[in-house]
Amino acid sequence: MRAFVDQDMCIGCGLCEGTCPEVFRMNDEGKAEAYADTTDESRDAVLEAIDSCPASAIREEE
Repeated sequence: MRAFVDQDMCIGCGLCEGTCPEVFRMNDEGKAEAYADTTDESRDAVLEAIDSCPASAIREEE
């Protein structure tokens, strides 16, 4: 699985990066991006980031 951040919806709050820095980071445009696959170890944190995103900009893809 891999998380995906919709760049048009992202407001750049950084909550996902703070929740799961192993998967999310902020890019040069000030928006979040998923730079790594979801692992067994990071899965709970990724799901928390998805649920916590105030813009609902994150989803998981196969």
